[in-house]
Amino acid sequence: MDKNTIYQDVSQLLIALFDTKPALITPQARLYEDLDLDSIDAVDMVVHLQKKTGKKISPETFKSVRTVQDVVDAVTVLLASG
Repeated sequence: MDKNTIYQDVSQLLIALFDTKPALITPQARLYEDLDLDSIDAVDMVVHLQKKTGKKISPETFKSVRTVQDVVDAVTVLLASG
């Protein structure tokens, strides 16, 4: 999976789970401030990403995530780790 595909998947997840307006989703969009996610939303997103990738995302990794691009980068690293 390349970064563009991961970005598209994350975008679709934000739209489907949280009714995020597509126009608000950019790589620089901040999850909490710009997209109005809260900590419970973040946990839901992690659960769905784990199901999609088949990989476990560590809480430490997700605590450092602030933007949509951070999510894409975290999933990219996770998938590359085998």
